[in-house]
Amino acid sequence: MNDHPSIYERYSRQMLFKPIGSQGQANLAESRVLIVGLGALGSVLANHMVRAGVGFVHIVDRDYVEYSNLQRQMLYDEEDAKQAYPKAIAAEKKLRNINSNVRIEAIVTDVTPLNVESLLEGINLVLDGTDNFQTRLLLNDACFKAEIPFVYGGAVSSQGMAAMFIPSLTCCLRCLIGAGEGGAGTCDTIGVISPIVDIVASLQAVEALKYLVHDEEHRNKSLLTIDVWHNQWLDMLLPGPRQDCPTCGTNQYPSLQPSADDTTALCGRETIQIYRSQSFNLSVWADRLSASCQLFANPFLLKAQLPEGETIVLFPDGRALVQGTEDLVRARTLFDKYIGT
Repeated sequence: MNDHPSIYERYSRQMLFKPIGSQGQANLAESRVLIVGLGALGSVLANHMVRAGVGFVHIVDRDYVEYSNLQRQMLYDEEDAKQAYPKAIAAEKKLRNINSNVRIEAIVTDVTPLNVESLLEGINLVLDGTDNFQTRLLLNDACFKAEIPFVYGGAVSSQGMAAMFIPSLTCCLRCLIGAGEGGAGTCDTIGVISPIVDIVASLQAVEALKYLVHDEEHRNKSLLTIDVWHNQWLDMLLPGPRQDCPTCGTNQYPSLQPSADDTTALCGRETIQIYRSQSFNLSVWADRLSASCQLFANPFLLKAQLPEGETIVLFPDGRALVQGTEDLVRARTLFDKYIGT
């Protein structure tokens, strides 16, 4: 007896929708998408892409599951938070149980100028599940350089925005926002309600499906802004590429330039991320830190509660999160004290 349902049995309701049909379903099966960020937006995006039958779904996230995520990040449960599983690993496990016909590849890492172009190799579409404009601009620049569509989404409080940027057809994200987001609030400073996250990510997902099944006629060519609490909805037609834009105009791609700074403040998190060139052997570092710190470990990370009150989280790829401070100097001081250079 075959335990796997037929293509029609699994996707029948989707294939009965005429804009997709059997040919559209075949197009989805041949498609390859990259989702960067597996938090609130990324959870919904990955869920939709896998359930829809996109053939290859590449998911990348740098963080691990915490209890505060469970209010809005649909792929995770209390056990994931208790075990502090990396989001990419926890998501991959859930997604494989949803659809075993889809190839899912999960990577626990930060997306940087050094690795972003390799992550885009062979990809047809990039979906934004991130929570900061530094990474979004990096994805924007990499996508426009590689001529890959970029589906942007953002949600905070009860407000959200979504748009699909297509090289040579539309402007890019940098055209609209410049070099950064200014003084906008974040989920960690002004909060967020789960419905706006689901709505924005679903809007991103439907535009992705339109593109992947080649339905150009019905693609939304606007930046959509909504506030679900105050019942506001605004559609702004996206302009064409701007000639003086360093991304889609002059092809300079400023976010792809490597930075000498290995220290980054994570948006609204009281967390500083520090990179070092060598990888971390977690078992070795557990031995080194056990005498002075309270430790928690799983196969993917090591958390050390410092006597000073902060926490250092080590990942095998050479990243460290210093949690409990927004002070770059203090974070670097603690890192150097317990980890060194």
